[in-house]
Amino acid sequence: MMPGQRLQGCRSLHLNEDNGRFALLALLIILYLLCGAAVFSAIERPSELRAHGRWNGTLLNFSETFNISLQDLNSFLREYEAAIAAGIRADALRPRWDFTGAFYFVGTVVSTIGFGMTTPVTVAGKVFLIFYGLLGCAATILFFNLFLERIITLLAVVMKAVRERRIRNSGLLPPGIRHDFSAYSLPGWKPSVYHVMLILGLSAITISCCASAMYTPVEGWAYLDSLYFCFVTFSTIGFGDYVSSQSAAYEYQSLYRAANFLFMLMGVCCIYSLFNVISIVIKQVLNWMLEKMSCLFCQRCSKASVLLGRRNAIRPGSKGRQGRSGQRPDSDGPCDSDTEGRRLSGEMISMKDLAASNKVSLAIMQKQLSESANGYPRTVCGSSRHNGFSGGVGALGIMNNRLAETSNSR
Repeated sequence: MMPGQRLQGCRSLHLNEDNGRFALLALLIILYLLCGAAVFSAIERPSELRAHGRWNGTLLNFSETFNISLQDLNSFLREYEAAIAAGIRADALRPRWDFTGAFYFVGTVVSTIGFGMTTPVTVAGKVFLIFYGLLGCAATILFFNLFLERIITLLAVVMKAVRERRIRNSGLLPPGIRHDFSAYSLPGWKPSVYHVMLILGLSAITISCCASAMYTPVEGWAYLDSLYFCFVTFSTIGFGDYVSSQSAAYEYQSLYRAANFLFMLMGVCCIYSLFNVISIVIKQVLNWMLEKMSCLFCQRCSKASVLLGRRNAIRPGSKGRQGRSGQRPDSDGPCDSDTEGRRLSGEMISMKDLAASNKVSLAIMQKQLSESANGYPRTVCGSSRHNGFSGGVGALGIMNNRLAETSNSR
């Protein structure tokens, strides 16, 4: 029996890879939630019980001191909670629904931060919010994806310039191209996605530290609380326990509010881009885990994989593959999913690995980085371009590729 036939027979016993990856990710997320719940419960539950005890003691002392029944006191507190929801505080705060307050609110809506400190209370406001948020959130997500494409292009150009400078300084350039090196590409070099992830992570840390240095003296928060606020805000979690720019007046108020807006914009864009790149790495880890799980109880599958020279996208492969195949790794071919992935990635990636990566694999992003750095137009399948679904990275790239495949199958 041929190795490919043994591999195909073994593979037919397993779950479809897309469904397997989805099920594995769902299981890991559930385990992640359970672990997180256990940790936070162990950390925060004792503090909650102590706070309940202090509050019950305070209520009892207040009731006895001023001769007020606990029932009347609880009724008053419920009215105060309703006043807090309407934006009324004991300390002087800026109006919630003047133009600047409403602008701050719609910014938290379309960015999906949703602090919760300002909410519409009228029926007309709630109905308008539904339609306003539907369009605004969709447009903002598109903006984040387009920002991700441009920041990746910028990082690719910067990394290529650094690479060129290091080669110039090393003195390894041939004399004929030393003076016009910018016109030549760098053969065999591709910007690393891990470097992009590192740069985005450092950028997010830098923005958070600078923003925290501003929030600490202006808002009167501890520096650690300011860092906590930055992460909660930039990641669009938006608990609402800390909210910036809510006091009625600040020193240099206009300057502070403008800086607050810019920090939030840069932070959200940077964290969103970082999350997209991390999600690609997580997907590759899932692919690797699925491969290990599928071959754990099947030695024939492992032997056939070795005979066929297969490899996972995040592991180095055989150096002799190009010599055996007799083709260049980036040679063009028919516009199917396998050759398209090989042509975009510049590597001999198998059909299994390409399908598992859902066309947003580490190798494909590295190829896009290389093309962006060298100024080449990104190669897309002709049928995809014809259908209008092409380009994009992250969530936008996944959707475009899936729409293109669906349109081509009709």
